[in-house]
Amino acid sequence: MELTEKTYKPNIAQVGQPVLRQKAKVVEDILAEDCQQLIKQMMSTVEQAGGVGIAAPQIFQSLRVFIMCSKPNVRYPNAPYMEPTAIINPEIMHMSTAVEKDWEGCLSVPSMRGLVPRHKTIKVRYLDQQANEHEVEFTDFVARIFQHELDHLDGLTFIDRLESTHDLVSESYWYQRYAAKG
Repeated sequence: MELTEKTYKPNIAQVGQPVLRQKAKVVEDILAEDCQQLIKQMMSTVEQAGGVGIAAPQIFQSLRVFIMCSKPNVRYPNAPYMEPTAIINPEIMHMSTAVEKDWEGCLSVPSMRGLVPRHKTIKVRYLDQQANEHEVEFTDFVARIFQHELDHLDGLTFIDRLESTHDLVSESYWYQRYAAKG
């Protein structure tokens, strides 16, 4: 079988693709049909991929939208459960001084895990799918998801946050060495 772009191209942008390095645009009309369809597509994509979050640039749309949907799964067995939530035009208003390094993966960086420092607690502001404004404090794993996805809107991946390349491992090695320790 001949290997062509169609053969191996996933529906999620992969590291190296230019859309992942762009600063995403502010969403002007959240209630517009195209924005609502984008949110539905993102919800479906992240569910099918088994992720706990996905940003619009990861599905080739350079807009300031991401989905947070923390739940225990194969990739994150200890994740807390939260309802899938559309986060639109997000901003971090305050970050704790406490920072913790923990393992992250990314649907756009397949087969890799990195030990990434993130703020343990953040206070954020965002609009939801109905254009309602929220101010919320997130902690621990959910704060990590928010920061990870917000980075995508600013053209960054978790690789950019590593303190050292020694903090990057293959996902298969991560499962063998770290996942078993829970």
